[in-house]
Amino acid sequence: MIFLITFFTALVVSFLMTPVAIKIAPKIGAVDIPRDNRRMHTRAMPRFGGLAIFAGTIVAILFFTDLKGASQGIAVGGTLIYVLGIIDDLKNMPAKVKFLGQIVCATVAYGLGVRITFITDHFSFIDGHIFFVGILSYIVTILWIVGITNTINLIDGLDGLAAGVSAIAALSIGYVAYFQFAHTTGAVSGVYMTAAVIMLAIAGGAIGFLPYNFNPAKIFMGDGGSLFLGFMLATGSAAGAVKSSTLIAVIVPVLVLGLPIFDTSFAILRRLANGRPIMEADKGHLHHRLIAAGLGQRTAVVMLYGISGIMSIAAIVFSKDLFVETAGLLLIAGSYIYIFVMSAKGGAKAKSVTADSGGPEAAPTNYADSGGTSNVSETALQCDNESADKLTCEHATDEPGTCETGDVASESANDKEKRVTEGEEK
Repeated sequence: MIFLITFFTALVVSFLMTPVAIKIAPKIGAVDIPRDNRRMHTRAMPRFGGLAIFAGTIVAILFFTDLKGASQGIAVGGTLIYVLGIIDDLKNMPAKVKFLGQIVCATVAYGLGVRITFITDHFSFIDGHIFFVGILSYIVTILWIVGITNTINLIDGLDGLAAGVSAIAALSIGYVAYFQFAHTTGAVSGVYMTAAVIMLAIAGGAIGFLPYNFNPAKIFMGDGGSLFLGFMLATGSAAGAVKSSTLIAVIVPVLVLGLPIFDTSFAILRRLANGRPIMEADKGHLHHRLIAAGLGQRTAVVMLYGISGIMSIAAIVFSKDLFVETAGLLLIAGSYIYIFVMSAKGGAKAKSVTADSGGPEAAPTNYADSGGTSNVSETALQCDNESADKLTCEHATDEPGTCETGDVASESANDKEKRVTEGEEK
């Protein structure tokens, strides 16, 4: 019963907090303006949805865990990473500074008990472990937390993608933790129970936010939300690491998060091969490729949900020591990814041929692509809202002084030209 209560508590709090986040966003300048062709949206959007996810998840954890040991480290570290993400949303921190901040947050969690001290060797003929002691345990734990945190952050490129994939991952890991909890006793059982509760809180927080984030989105989660979800998935799964197995801590999350891990790894290799910084954003992610192939956002996101679902089933099957079946599911998921990537290449090539032959081109989907000056009423998300402040309006319109608090000047470039012409005639 506690598992269901945890899930629905997080879901309801997140759902109710999302409209609040939408109203707060323009007041503090948490608005995403589409200024480059990497963006998938064509109008300004609030990006403060992480508040709802954070509130739902943390409230559920505070109420339904004892906040001792690893649970405390997860809650404190999660709060810090959320604050880091909010600062990045508002101030756009340099990549190196943000990366250093992630290491600090992971270190805090490690200091409070979130640690990976061994990996179970599931493929050997004897029951053995590979142990990590001292500084080695710290390095492995930090790499794990920071790595998973960034995989979720990097796939947050389409409406509902990061929230949906995170929810699928959390539910899958939570199920494995619950299964282990039901088949163990004593202190070990308590560890699995904590891991299951935390995962259900994460899933509830993400799903409660999803109705507002699925295409067409009314709000983005921002870095505050994506970093928080990634951090919580990494640390929450590590909370299930006990002496008998690291199944929940490492192996299951790797399988469940196979899609974002593949996408992130491919992005790093692609940027290194092109001689570009690995932290530099581009449009080479899998979801960008699907859009380039001509798929709509909803279709692309649902297809990626499907791959994540297959990977999640593979993780659950693996937890029951069904290795052949796991390999089969992974092969299916890998085939789908290969097909999607090849289809995307074919779609991009077809578009290039059409453009070269003088055929009709798709209308620009983005202000940066169109090369023109957007109308204020189209660009400024909340500037027509009486609660919007002057700073947000000026930031959204790129015309300092064109709007006062609670008001926006909606004069377009054509209106200005007309007014000047009339003045000359007089």
